[in-house]
Amino acid sequence: MSSGQKPEITLRVARPEDAPECGQICYDAFFAINQQHGFECDFPNVEAATGVVSMMFSSPDFYCVVAEMEGRIMGSNCLDERSIISGVGPITVDPKVQNRGLGRTLMLAVLERAHKKGAAGVRLVQAAFHTRSLSLYASLGFDIQEPLACLQGRTLQRNVAGCEVRAAEAEDLDACRTLSLQVHGFDRTGEMRAAIEQGTARVVERGGRITGYTNHLALFGHATAETNIDLQALIASAESFGGPGILVPSRNTALLRWCLANGLRVVQPMTLMSMGLYNQPAGAWLPSVLY
Repeated sequence: MSSGQKPEITLRVARPEDAPECGQICYDAFFAINQQHGFECDFPNVEAATGVVSMMFSSPDFYCVVAEMEGRIMGSNCLDERSIISGVGPITVDPKVQNRGLGRTLMLAVLERAHKKGAAGVRLVQAAFHTRSLSLYASLGFDIQEPLACLQGRTLQRNVAGCEVRAAEAEDLDACRTLSLQVHGFDRTGEMRAAIEQGTARVVERGGRITGYTNHLALFGHATAETNIDLQALIASAESFGGPGILVPSRNTALLRWCLANGLRVVQPMTLMSMGLYNQPAGAWLPSVLY
């Protein structure tokens, strides 16, 4: 390679054995950008980042790619394909080789995949302080849909009158699917089914029927409900939130104020972006970090 020539970027499908190397890059990338802006890393350690990457690389529900330069892995990206809406992330590039086009290349790879698979839409959540990623996603055609506040803590209020929260069961899937279609126009049954098997899914009942559900109150989890009351019941029932916390749409000021009054703290601002199908939700909701 001649002096000054950029190394060629090559892409390939990720393999499970790539997880340790990509997990290290994932942690390093998030740690570097978050530290630069005064925020805690989204992952507590390399093992946590590797666990997330390993799960995605090993699952047929995710399409994952790695970028290599001169035979070395320098980044990765994943596409959640469990719904008609595809979710992007985590996309990470080794801090040593950022600003060389790897992020755009990795994004174009998963967008091409989503197009070929006929996804109705593609969504992602980005750190609002990360101006380079915001610029990249906007330039690729993503629209800003919702400002988000990542919240962590344990609510002072532990239940909501008139609401009963319990573990979700397989028999609840139809009701949860109907609720998701009502609020968002599409369902996330695949995620909910897996969460029921893993024991993280919860539903809230009010007036003898299911009015809200969550697959997990965590950064990688989402929740859908008829009203804020139902979401409040789900949030109040949690002993803790997984990862950095839950994502609350900042424009839902009533819910945000309730969370703050109950002792939850804002960890960081984030932004939900979309390409393709997007319906303004007709209810109360919490997105996951994927969408």
